[in-house]
Amino acid sequence: MWSDRARVTVRGIEIERKFLVATPPSGHDRHPSTAIEQGYLAIADDGTEVRIRRRDGAATLTVKGRGGRSRVEEELEIGGERFERLWPLTAGRRIEKRRYEIPEDGATIELDVYEGDLAGLVVAEIEFGSEEDADAFSGPDWLGREVTDDARYKNQSLARDGAPSD
Repeated sequence: MWSDRARVTVRGIEIERKFLVATPPSGHDRHPSTAIEQGYLAIADDGTEVRIRRRDGAATLTVKGRGGRSRVEEELEIGGERFERLWPLTAGRRIEKRRYEIPEDGATIELDVYEGDLAGLVVAEIEFGSEEDADAFSGPDWLGREVTDDARYKNQSLARDGAPSD
């Protein structure tokens, strides 16, 4: 049973595009950043996932529905002790990264620089308020190939299978 300390954050529908980044933009490390540890408790065949994440001391449990660019996302704030108890259940399905938040044309580009087993992989994610905004986004030149619909680049796949070799 969730205690009174667990807080539910209803996120609703997440609309996001994801791009590979060969070379991060000059000065990206001057932008705000956070360290992220993320592990997967469950990954269903249809892509539905249950994960835990610790970001700058705050821990959350997130359930994401299947889908590509748009999908349902619900988040629960959990305490650090609960995170520590659940973390061993994610063995073999974890990622570590540093996320930089870079403002761009009214949006925020989340530049993820992976560490550990995924060191060398850099991706950029941009969340949008609507499908129209997502369609209209062209982005800066340093964004590489779009991988929004490439399941190999979903964090759950990276955590389970490692970085694609292409």
